[in-house]
Amino acid sequence: MFALDTVLTFLLDGLCTTLSLNHCAEREVRGIDNRDERAAPTGPVETTSEATPYPHPNYPNVTLWDLPGFGTPNFSASNYLERVEFEKFDFIIIIPADRFKENDVKLAQEIQRMKKKFYFVRSKIDHNLSDEEDSQRDFNAERTLKQIRDNCIQGLEKQGFESPQVFLVSSRHLHLYDFHLLEETLKRELPAHKRNTLLLAMPNISHGIISKKKEALQAKIKYLASISALIAAAPVPGLSVATDITMLVATINEYKVTFGLDSKSLQSLARSARVPLDDLRSVMTSQLGLKEINKELIIKMLCLSVSDAALMAAEEGFRFVPLFGIPAAMIVSFIFTYKALNTFLDMLAEDAQKVFTKALGLNTSV
Repeated sequence: MFALDTVLTFLLDGLCTTLSLNHCAEREVRGIDNRDERAAPTGPVETTSEATPYPHPNYPNVTLWDLPGFGTPNFSASNYLERVEFEKFDFIIIIPADRFKENDVKLAQEIQRMKKKFYFVRSKIDHNLSDEEDSQRDFNAERTLKQIRDNCIQGLEKQGFESPQVFLVSSRHLHLYDFHLLEETLKRELPAHKRNTLLLAMPNISHGIISKKKEALQAKIKYLASISALIAAAPVPGLSVATDITMLVATINEYKVTFGLDSKSLQSLARSARVPLDDLRSVMTSQLGLKEINKELIIKMLCLSVSDAALMAAEEGFRFVPLFGIPAAMIVSFIFTYKALNTFLDMLAEDAQKVFTKALGLNTSV
């Protein structure tokens, strides 16, 4: 990865969406520490000689592409766009290490000429604020952020860009500054069928993101419950319940990964937030968050609920009733799956909110 002008691409559901992020942000988005062997290489010199894909560890349909730096000796401005095949990307985000320089402007002008969407991101804002605080007697963070943003916008407007979108971010603190605005913009600009894919692959940068992930997952529950009802139509005793349990295990594991509650995600969060892993685990209250998800655990939790246990028993009982027994079993199967998934989703979403709060160093008891 080239340290100054890094361009990464999100490949969503087989379609390309281009992002430009530095290596710290890449670690956050993919959930991989930069010391991990799967991480993109970094260094003070150009380390990327060709477009290189880095798949998201949890979402096989999401791939980040590391593209060579623009205007380097190996990739001159004259042939850069042709060599990296920019025409296949939906939109581009340009992130310099510091202020926007001549090459950044040239790249944006070429992208604009191709009538592609693009955005500017100023990274390392936490460093900028720290430097300003050290040098100013009457330092004000909000005023400084406005000055940086206005300076970027005015400089780009002088180069002929109309209403340029500039986002101020810190890859070490994604929950601060403009990263949430960037996330909202990307979702808004994406085609509808890509929005949830991007949302679910995003790191938990705010309580709002966690809530939106919950809403997106909740929207799928009726579909899963309908599949459960169809399977219940098969006149085979025990098949529907067994299939439902298998579905619940797979779906709940997906929920854990989406909320960043799986072991690898928690370990990565603990490292980046500099919070002991045990402290993050200590705020979780559900067994789903704390333990490995398997059939035994799910059956145990279902049996603890009188209503869930009654629904499972009723579904199997209806199979032996002539005429309307199978339709009744299908209805009960739908209700059982719908109720169970909503309950488990609520548990994990609550745990995710508590873990995020703990990672920020806030008091989770209030």
